[in-house]
Amino acid sequence: MVASTAWDLSAGNEFIVNGLPWTVEAFHPEVGKVVLVRPEHQPWQTTVRQLIHRTDVRQSTRTRKDLPAASRGRQPKSMLDLPPDKQRLVMLRVDHLREVESGFRSGDPVKALPGEPKAQYDPDTTTLTQRRHAKVRELRKDTVANPDLAAEQRLDKVSYRTLVRWDLDRRRFGPVGCADDRWLREATGRHISSAVREAIFAVRHETLHRSKLTAKDRERLIHQYVREEFGEEEKVPSYETLRVVWREWFGSSGARQRYAVSAARAQAVATGRHVVVSRPGQVVALDTTVLPVKVRETVFGDPVSVHLTLALDVYTHSIVAFRLTLVSDTSVDVAMILRDVMMPLPMRPDWGDEMEWAYPGVPGTVVAGFAGGKVAGLPFFAPETVTTDHGSVYKNHHLIEVQRVIGANIRPSRVLRPPDKQAVERTFGAIQSLLFRILPGFQGIDSADRGVDPEGDACLTVAEMEHLIATWIVKIWQNRRFGSYAPSWDPSGDHSPNSLFAASMAQGGFALQIPPADLYYRLLPTHRVTIHGRRGVKIRNLWYDGPALDEWRFRPSGRGGVAKNKYVFHRDPRDPCFVYFQDPLTHEWHQLRWVGLPEEGRMPAFSDARVRQVMRDLRKQGLTPKSDKDLLPLLLDLIGGNVPVEHWPTRLTKSQRVEHAREVSQASAAAADRPKPMPMDDATDLRVPRQAEPADNVVELRWRQRVEQGQAAIDTERQRRREAGDHEPHVPSTLGQRLRGTSLMDLLDDESDAGTPPEGRA
Repeated sequence: MVASTAWDLSAGNEFIVNGLPWTVEAFHPEVGKVVLVRPEHQPWQTTVRQLIHRTDVRQSTRTRKDLPAASRGRQPKSMLDLPPDKQRLVMLRVDHLREVESGFRSGDPVKALPGEPKAQYDPDTTTLTQRRHAKVRELRKDTVANPDLAAEQRLDKVSYRTLVRWDLDRRRFGPVGCADDRWLREATGRHISSAVREAIFAVRHETLHRSKLTAKDRERLIHQYVREEFGEEEKVPSYETLRVVWREWFGSSGARQRYAVSAARAQAVATGRHVVVSRPGQVVALDTTVLPVKVRETVFGDPVSVHLTLALDVYTHSIVAFRLTLVSDTSVDVAMILRDVMMPLPMRPDWGDEMEWAYPGVPGTVVAGFAGGKVAGLPFFAPETVTTDHGSVYKNHHLIEVQRVIGANIRPSRVLRPPDKQAVERTFGAIQSLLFRILPGFQGIDSADRGVDPEGDACLTVAEMEHLIATWIVKIWQNRRFGSYAPSWDPSGDHSPNSLFAASMAQGGFALQIPPADLYYRLLPTHRVTIHGRRGVKIRNLWYDGPALDEWRFRPSGRGGVAKNKYVFHRDPRDPCFVYFQDPLTHEWHQLRWVGLPEEGRMPAFSDARVRQVMRDLRKQGLTPKSDKDLLPLLLDLIGGNVPVEHWPTRLTKSQRVEHAREVSQASAAAADRPKPMPMDDATDLRVPRQAEPADNVVELRWRQRVEQGQAAIDTERQRRREAGDHEPHVPSTLGQRLRGTSLMDLLDDESDAGTPPEGRA
């Protein structure tokens, strides 16, 4: 039997309305109205109909008459709340009640004991009242015969009314209804008065701004507060009571003071809500660390340290994207790795069929048709929320624009809240223990564990390390069995990142959305500049021009405010040789070259840092170049280190060689991310830089190529200057011709065709 669910609306009963207690002051059943009151509030007059149809109203357990006293104000009592000896006594009482009810101790005639039913308990010849009186007389005789046993079994003072009460409670609450409420005494704990409670919280607030104190120091401050605020008559608990209460209320005090202050501030603004990750792409954790393995850069072959950036799907724990950079990641690198998350990973030439896309629900041929080639077995999706750390690279206007373009929410993790990013941190540790430790060039956890010469042991190039990590992720990590990361709906099952992604596809489906190629341009930083009539556009001290600007040189952009008559250009800081312009009419993307680039030969790679250094040197020398052609010799001299090119490997310092290698790697990454104008075969990688050629002298080839590029660019520039003096300079147009070519109020010439615009007009 269960307790009655009917409400008792008599005066004095308490109800909980939206979490607040209200007491019934008056009930008028003849009109169906009830009046509820609460201290410091106006009486609430409502109807019974409205009250019972509210979902936030329940009867308080403190005044419910249909609940036992031990269940008021807390959860209902049960047999598990009793100690074993009390459970035995409860079942003994239940046996006596069964014998009174049916004549059998077990309550079932089939399981009758020898001699049952007894004559005084035979239901065929006696009534229930007669059997209850007979049970009282039997228990009284047992008490006289063995008083110690009767007192131990709590049966020495049983009366007729006690049997009736036990029987009714057993029918309503089960066997626990026969238990004595004193066996379920509420744990009162320690008594802390309101004055002492106020003193504890005041000392807590005060000690957060001080240096770390011991429990004995806090006890003295509590005594001082109580003495000065409430007088000497107020009693203060002992030191041990205060220490235990402090630990129960505020936790252990073993943390450093600076961390305790930060945790208290975070707790003050905490919402108390937790995000439950239930699907792939809901939360993607992003983090960067220094690769613990020394690798060799592909220009000079020197051992260097690179940065590893991981994008981890928190639900499936799949490493959906990664990048290796010789410099610390920038906002462009973060934008490109988010683009990698949204794009499938193409198969590479040395990968077998077991690494190909094999997730059920979406055939591999369909994915290959959308991607333009065979795709590896690695999840890809549009991320919803990206969790990062508090680095400056994630706090800029470019990333705000990136999250708008991709439709994601980039949020930094909470301070001193390891669960926000513990998945990606543990992934770094797992990769280190499973892969990096066995590679030559591993530097160890700290300097004490480092080998004799980890730089000399380094034998893998950056491209080879990238290919090794990509192969290990697709072939090993995605098929590795989970330990503590098993899903909540099957904690003891065998699961891997691939199996979880396949299960999520079966449960919620899979949105096959591959971003277009122009997403690369849209994720680049933007610059709003005015198009110059003859020179093009100037962005970061460099001039860019191309045929795509001819139609828009003398047209207003239509923008107002601070961007009046300015156009938007996108630029990759990793490769300043080009900027990108989207045609306002056709929305087609065009590539604009730096006007200082030589027409013949190839310009050595350089970065924004190199351009800024050139401009600083020019300002120091008092030079003001009129065109970017004058910047080219200075840039080439600076790239060459002001020494002959044949002496570069021996004359440049290690930091200078690493700087050149960084520029080459950044330019290679930008070229790999840039959409290709021609279709590529299935074996070409669209997401990561191309692999280095597997030649024995690959470092020497890359270095000689850079030397030849610099020398060819210098020779081409010198030849252009010599040839510039052999041609007659072009006569500039008159002022009237220029105004005539750009005037919008000009009339057509009589000789010209009415349907053909005059020359020089758009």
